[in-house]
Amino acid sequence: MRAALKGLHSPDIEDLEKYCPESQKFCFLLQAMVGPASQEGTESFDIVVCTPQWLAEHCKHDEVLVGRHHLIVMEYNFGRIVHTLQSLLEQCTGETWEEVGQKVSRIGKWEFEDYVP
Repeated sequence: MRAALKGLHSPDIEDLEKYCPESQKFCFLLQAMVGPASQEGTESFDIVVCTPQWLAEHCKHDEVLVGRHHLIVMEYNFGRIVHTLQSLLEQCTGETWEEVGQKVSRIGKWEFEDYVP
């Protein structure tokens, strides 16, 4: 089974394709809708997209950051973001969707991350 990017959404940006940030200091939540390539259905994986300039401005000088669930870009280029996510997802394979989802959750926070029935 292989992961496939089936949609992108942001609660912060109305139109991701037409978005033009006012400066190179930006940060927003990107929700990747991902599901099995050969089946219907998706689950949400949250990714924070930001620039190094935004990080520098919003982090304390002595702070140490872990980059999990972040996509750090030098500029806003929607096509490049989509291509990068698709390339990363091609590497997320497994016997079950649970295995695949665990690998995808390294890229974005899975809506079912740490879920215990």
